[in-house]
Amino acid sequence: MASTSDISRGMIIKLDGSLYTVVEFGENKTARAAAKVWAKLKGVDNNRSIEKTWNSGDNIFPVRVERKTFQYLYKDDTGYNFMDNETFEQIALAENLVDAPQFLKEGQEVSVLINTETEQPMSVELPDKIVLKVTYSEPGVKGDTATRTLKPATVETGATVNVPLFVNEGELIRVNTKTGEYVERVKE
Repeated sequence: MASTSDISRGMIIKLDGSLYTVVEFGENKTARAAAKVWAKLKGVDNNRSIEKTWNSGDNIFPVRVERKTFQYLYKDDTGYNFMDNETFEQIALAENLVDAPQFLKEGQEVSVLINTETEQPMSVELPDKIVLKVTYSEPGVKGDTATRTLKPATVETGATVNVPLFVNEGELIRVNTKTGEYVERVKE
């Protein structure tokens, strides 16, 4: 059993029968009333984002989560297939459990969060930044660089990323998987 003083960013808690991860939290203190603890929560087993407020010292129910390294294999009718790097056991997960499926590349390592109480996979997290090859991009027009102009580029996974005009087809770029934005060009 834990109390509101134990809340931390990234913690997964059980609330009303669902699991939520703490995105942000804080405390509100007023002169006369008791302190309140608030948290922005993102659903792990659902797609809801909520805000919750507790009285300071209230009980919360954290869930113990294990992070394991898996390798992405392929996608088929059963979902996205991953292999445990230690036991070579394979699992298939639905698309809603993968945080950025458009950037998944075969052979890529990902982190799978597993609920230790039920041994069920809860979500798949890609690395924060990954390197992808640009497979299609319109050529940039010379003299069109006065402002930070972006153009769409298709990467090897089929996703579209807005890139600066100097990025050409066949080049490697680093992409932020959380925002889907171009970070930098990568030298081979």
